Amino acid sequence: MEAVIRQIRDKDPEQHEFHQAVDEVVESVKPVLERNFEYRQQSVLQRITEPERVIMFRVPWMDDEGQVQVNRGFRVEMNSALGPYKGGLRFHASVNLGIIKFLAFEQVFKNSLTTLAMGGGKGGSDFDPKGKSDNEMMRFCQSFMAELFRHIGPNTDVPAGDIGVGAREIGYLFGMYKKLANEFTGVLTGKSLAWGGSLIRPEATGYGSVYFAAEMLATKRETLEGKQCLVSGSGNVAQFTTEKILDLGGKVLTLSDSSGHIFDEEGIDAEKLEFVKEVKNIRRGRISDYLEKYPGAVYTPVNPTMDHNPIWSHRADCAFPSATQNEINAQDALNLVAGGLHLVCEGANMPTTPEAVDVFHQEGLLFAPGKAANAGGVAVSGLEMAQNSMRLSWPRKEVDDRLKQIMKSIHSTCLDAADEYGRTGNYVAGANIAGFVKVVNAMLDQGLV
Repeated sequence: MEAVIRQIRDKDPEQHEFHQAVDEVVESVKPVLERNFEYRQQSVLQRITEPERVIMFRVPWMDDEGQVQVNRGFRVEMNSALGPYKGGLRFHASVNLGIIKFLAFEQVFKNSLTTLAMGGGKGGSDFDPKGKSDNEMMRFCQSFMAELFRHIGPNTDVPAGDIGVGAREIGYLFGMYKKLANEFTGVLTGKSLAWGGSLIRPEATGYGSVYFAAEMLATKRETLEGKQCLVSGSGNVAQFTTEKILDLGGKVLTLSDSSGHIFDEEGIDAEKLEFVKEVKNIRRGRISDYLEKYPGAVYTPVNPTMDHNPIWSHRADCAFPSATQNEINAQDALNLVAGGLHLVCEGANMPTTPEAVDVFHQEGLLFAPGKAANAGGVAVSGLEMAQNSMRLSWPRKEVDDRLKQIMKSIHSTCLDAADEYGRTGNYVAGANIAGFVKVVNAMLDQGLV
């Protein structure tokens, strides 16, 4: 196993996020590999860490001044043992091949845990949507899809949204796909309701994360009622995480974006959350705009010279990191512990560094990894695929009930897998083991392909 990790690092030494994700999974599944000679003989670790296909392409587009811009597009089709590749598209300046590989690798296990028939993939571009007009977004999305459409399809690869890709972008992407492929099919999820989208899909990742946290607390005979919560981010996941925490009686104190964070000691209630949605979804403003209407809150700008993120220095019971990868480091973890925290539920993909995870485990905190806790988004994407296949639209309550049941099932699966391999209560180990075993067994059933 150590040799495999060295080989992965030597092949692509710059892909640090991918290495981090692989290290975590390998550490968890060591006892599985030790018990199963066939897994070692069939080199399943080498096979599952190598993408089935990597697509990288040029995306030329014209800005509003008539200047041609060029970005890079990616799609990593990681593993299709359980079904068509499924995973979001991320448009963000930080995107590179290593980040997309890490996201695709995580997606394989996350999709496995949902119990739905989906493989894992991920894509995106280093295009930055900030400050772009609707016309610039449309031209970029059309150029991006002009290449991507060759590689996707309802039975091959079904992308969705992620950071920088919401309903507007999905609409532009779908329109171009429909024109090029000459068919109206469920090739993208996260669509608008009027033309094939699913109720609860925008809310699913945030809602699912909170449902998972509620299941964790139930193991301690607790609920979210009265709990003080820190939420990072202010996009789709953070907004609906906040909404569901409020529904279950919790109190949200923080939200953030790449410029800084706000702390509202009185709590971000439903009315304040609606203002945040207006600022971020309609005005496309910054989280600091919150103080325009609620001056009693405190805004703290990002300080790149600090060794910790001050959003995690506030006293609270629960933390829901819902922004981006590696946003909680070891110092942040220590600050959270000192502030009385006893639950961390990842809404983003791998927002906690390995050192921070170690701190949480050493302190006995309840800690849910993103591949389990934020699987609600892709779960409802899978439900959207099913509705598209049948040309049906399920009512809101039916989709929400299915989402709750899926998150409850994922929670039980993680605990059962952890127990089986002597890691009782360790959700990281349980999620990795359960996802790994299911995917690997499917790979072996399908032969050496």
